[in-house]
Amino acid sequence: MDLLGNWQFQLTLLATVAFAMLLGGCIGFEREISQRPAGMRTHMLIGGAAALLLGIGDLLAEHFSEETYSQLIRADPIRIIGSVVTAVAFIGAGTIIQHARHNSVLGLTTAASLLLTASIGIAVGLRQYILAIGVTFLALVVLHWLPKPKDTDS
Repeated sequence: MDLLGNWQFQLTLLATVAFAMLLGGCIGFEREISQRPAGMRTHMLIGGAAALLLGIGDLLAEHFSEETYSQLIRADPIRIIGSVVTAVAFIGAGTIIQHARHNSVLGLTTAASLLLTASIGIAVGLRQYILAIGVTFLALVVLHWLPKPKDTDS
């Protein structure tokens, strides 16, 4: 693939990333109005990053599919997904705080919402738009309309 000739793919990937960021922003907005540690910007960036990394995986697979590289490099999209999950777990761990005075752990729901946002970004990166929209809606139902337990991050 000619790197200058793939502008259409790049524009499509840019739109895909923007859509993943939009869906992540919906979840992040709920977290922000609930005054939780990771808000709209963080969720938007995580969703966008997940979609971008999958798109870059497609570019890498195409780039290294030439006969010169075919015996040396094998594309493995599962590794990209695993790397996204690992990175998000690291970020999510930063939102979890043990509150000694109240004998509780805070930030678990926000960490889980970050993981779900990355998963939505992956779904968008795989062009599974209906799935991504449906899961975003389900996440908002869980985060906003389900009853919130006391002394937790909900």
